[in-house]
Amino acid sequence: MTVPTRRIRGSRLRHPGLPRFDLRATAVFFTLLALLLIVLGVVARAAGAVAERRPVWTVVLCLLCAPALVAGVRGRYRRRSAARAAHRAATALQEATRTALDALEPPAGRECPSPAPTVAVVPADEPEPTVVVDYAALDADAFEQAVAALCERDGCGSVEVVGGAGDLGADVVGVDPQGRRLIVQCKRYGEDNRVGSQDLQRFGGTCFTVHEADVAAVVTTSGFTAPAVEYAAHCGIVCLDGEALRAWSEGTGPAPWELPAPAPGAGLPPQ
Repeated sequence: MTVPTRRIRGSRLRHPGLPRFDLRATAVFFTLLALLLIVLGVVARAAGAVAERRPVWTVVLCLLCAPALVAGVRGRYRRRSAARAAHRAATALQEATRTALDALEPPAGRECPSPAPTVAVVPADEPEPTVVVDYAALDADAFEQAVAALCERDGCGSVEVVGGAGDLGADVVGVDPQGRRLIVQCKRYGEDNRVGSQDLQRFGGTCFTVHEADVAAVVTTSGFTAPAVEYAAHCGIVCLDGEALRAWSEGTGPAPWELPAPAPGAGLPPQ
């Protein structure tokens, strides 16, 4: 069986290393070359005519052009020298960097020793340090956050800080460990500024009817006036002064929901 062969065009037999011949490009190149030669000939002829008429000016022009030509040659040489120097500097810097990296890299088969972990050894019989918070030094918002943190620490759930404009007396709300709804009003007062009966009356008018509290408490950094304590005892509001707050924070005193509502006349300061 005879297998038909396909004729290969001559253009495909061209050696891949040889450039492809383009007749149009070659014609344009020689045309431009001819025009350039003609222009150069005209310029040379005009320069010769001027030199014959003005020989002195020709000499002066040559003297003026010679320094510019020499400066151009020197500048080109300097640029080449600067380029060579920059190339040499870059090469040297690259070699130095490579040498430094090779020196820092550990030998094959060895690993860099890692520092031993630091372990703090605490004696087993040493009690944990107690963090004492100066609640009087906090601002109003930070004081509310601190009281909410104490509630969460001692087992309250769904604790939220809701104090602000329009809170109707409730600064911290939550659910105590017995499942009762807890409403706390926070009063960060100075040591000489005690919580008065008006503050308790405003809180007592909303804590049960509006917020539906099962346990209502007022926590302050200072103390309570006698009328305030009397009103709280009448309404069943738990009052924690600065001393009771410190005891609660340090774990040596009860939380507000662990205290019974004060009886009428109980806890009144001496007259």
